[in-house]
Amino acid sequence: MIDFYYWPTPNGWKVSIMLEECGLSYRTVPVNIGAGDQFKPEFLAISPNNRMPAIVDRDVEGDPVPVFESGAILFYLAEKTGKFMPPDPLGRKEALEWLFWQTGNQGPMAGQLSHFVNYAPGDEAYSKKRYGQEYDRCLGVLERRLQDRPFILGEEYSVADMICWPWVLIAKPLGQSLDDFPKVSAWRQAVKARPAVQRGVDLGKEHRRAAPPSEAERKFLFGQSANTAKDLSGG
Repeated sequence: MIDFYYWPTPNGWKVSIMLEECGLSYRTVPVNIGAGDQFKPEFLAISPNNRMPAIVDRDVEGDPVPVFESGAILFYLAEKTGKFMPPDPLGRKEALEWLFWQTGNQGPMAGQLSHFVNYAPGDEAYSKKRYGQEYDRCLGVLERRLQDRPFILGEEYSVADMICWPWVLIAKPLGQSLDDFPKVSAWRQAVKARPAVQRGVDLGKEHRRAAPPSEAERKFLFGQSANTAKDLSGG
């Protein structure tokens, strides 16, 4: 059994999709990021960066294995199951390149865009423009990659698709269009049609935000400092 520390966001979906695709047994542990659950000592022991998703794999010999950071989790689960990762060295190299690309480029740029579109007070026109352009730049990278292949690594669906897809899924709520990216749009639809992907995105949908964050939620989401976890734990 795997304990899956999760909240329904694009970063959480990366791992919920992988768990569903692999058919692994897991127990969902909600991490309400608007209530500050990510700063609880028991969660920080698993994810020292106070970010979900994270997992604890109990289906191992010896002590349970904690894993934090979405790219590391996908790699770990691919290694564990032998699924959705090319078996040859060059293929694995390419998979790792795209895992690193997503966590170092697409993810941070899309996350910043989401902040200024959905949460930041005021108009923030410059910030929206800057991160919107960076989001489009990343779409362009994917568009070029998908010119001659149905999936990021070629003919086979893989962890590279799982990690990149959630932030493309929500392009419209971010105020971005896929009209200039027909290959990305077709890939988005092909991945979305997979039953395991649908189950992964539906996980915890009852927790999805229906209103802007309150001031208390905004503090936990965006007012963090080096002392946040210490303050919450009474240390």
